[in-house]
Order: sequence, then structure tokens, then C-alpha cells
Amino acid sequence: MRRIITFLLSGLVIGLSMVLSPSASWAYPFWAQQNYENPREATGKIVCANCHLAKMTTQAEVPQSVGADTVFKATVKIPYKSNTTEIGADGSDVPLQVGAVVMLPDGFKLAPQDRWTDDIKEETQGVYYSQYSDDQENIILVGPLPGDQNKEIVFPILSPDPKTNSNIQFGKYSIHVGGNRGRGQVYPTGEKSNNTSFSSNESGTITSIEAGENGGSIINIETLNGKSIKETIPAGPTILVNVGDSVEPGEPLTNDPNVGGFGQIDAEVVLQSPARVYGLLAFFIAVSIAQVLLVLKKKQVEKVQAAEGI
Repeated sequence: MRRIITFLLSGLVIGLSMVLSPSASWAYPFWAQQNYENPREATGKIVCANCHLAKMTTQAEVPQSVGADTVFKATVKIPYKSNTTEIGADGSDVPLQVGAVVMLPDGFKLAPQDRWTDDIKEETQGVYYSQYSDDQENIILVGPLPGDQNKEIVFPILSPDPKTNSNIQFGKYSIHVGGNRGRGQVYPTGEKSNNTSFSSNESGTITSIEAGENGGSIINIETLNGKSIKETIPAGPTILVNVGDSVEPGEPLTNDPNVGGFGQIDAEVVLQSPARVYGLLAFFIAVSIAQVLLVLKKKQVEKVQAAEGI
């Protein structure tokens, strides 16, 4: 019942957002959450790439090792040129937005706010975090956020404690990170958004270009066998062809207005045992003492040999 209510409320929120601000709503990870139980496929691909087809670099910074029950920062960097704008759902220019997903190992989760340091509070100001689902607190989502102010997104993470969770072991763990800027090129239904290029499906000659609905256009093409087809172009992309032009299958009819893209990267963190750290320190100290004793012993032997005239 709780999941049904959550789904209905999510649908209502998304529906209202699509009416009031459609260009922003498509940046939310709502579609992935409703269509994929896990955002990472068996191939390792994060499902955001199914709609955000363009590729761009995403970077991640995490500590090499962390202690148990410790708050640390995972930073996702989403670089792109400042002041970049993209086309919204209505074809107008809108600011580029960003979002990110961090898939943590089981047991790791978003740190509670009462354990955030002052630095973390300052670095995360204006950032809202959400879980991928009610039972997956180790998968954290952020976005959409204004891109110019959030090229680096800090995730405050709380490491688990093997003493209180028998399923957790000290050792090395993988973290999967995805970073997105801009709207997608395909909807989950398979339909193209207006943030991509459109091409001809058949060979033929363009007979007319007419105004379509909501600022779009309709390109009429007469095929080689005399059949008339229509290519519907939404508002946004710039039409590259003219009446009378001949086109081939796959030939672009518009430019590609997309300026964003999605990227993913894997990182590793070691959940370090204090006993291992103490053991390592003890080993270093023992080695250092042994080396000092060897040097002292060598000097003692040299003095004895010098006194005996050897």
C-alpha cells in the first residue's frame, strides 16, 4: 500500500511539473526509478544512458580508505562549458541542468545531517538528495540542479560498521557513479525528444515544409515510388533541407541541438579495519627499530675490530 501511495504521489508531482515546467521535469530520474528496479544493468551500464545517448566525461573523487562508521565525501564532477543553454520542450533556450547518481556498496548510505560538518553543510547548500527506492538507501540521486552552480556535487556518505552489521566485512568496495548534463534524446517509450536530430526514413524529394503544432514543422516527402510521407519535426531543431531537395534514408533533416550528455565511472574505497592500521604501524615501528639496532651493532663490531687492530 505504501509503494502504491508513493507511486501515485510521484505521478501527481511529475504530472504537475510537466504541465508547469516540462523542460525541467524531464531531467528528473523519475522515469528510471519507475522503469528499472536497479539503475545499473548486468552489462555495467547505468540506465540513464538509455535516454541520454550523448557521451560526456564524468569524474569522481573518493577517499582511498575510510574507517567504520565514518562520514566521508564522494565528489562527482560534471564538467561542461559555462553559460551553456539547451532547448526546452517548447523549443526555447533554457539553462543546462545537471544531475548525478551514486551507487554505493551495501551498508553505505547518505550520512544523516546531524553528522555533517560545517564544510559539508556549506558545500551541499541547495542540493536535495533522494534514494532510488524505499529499500535501496545505498543508491543516491541528485537533480536536476542549475548546472553553472553545481559542476561539482558533494555526497556526504556514512560508512557501515562491521561490529553492528554482520553482513559487512572490511575490505575493498566498488562505487558506481553517473553524471548527466542536459535533457535526454529519447523517452522511455522509445520516442525521440526534440533534443536530437531527425532524419529521413525513405528516399525521395521534399515537396513542401508546413507549420506544425506547437511551433513544430511537417516535412512532406514524395518517395521514388510516388508515395507521399510526412516527417514531423518538433519545435527546437533547425531544419537543414529545403523544398525540392532530394533526400536519402538516414539523411539528416535537422541539426542536432543537443549540447549535454551522460557519463559514468567506477571508483573504489577501502573500508579499513583499525586493527589492520595498528598492525601496519607496529610492523613499521618494528622494522625501523630492527634497522637502528643493526646499524648500532655494525658500529659496535667496527669499534671492536679497530681496537684489536683487525
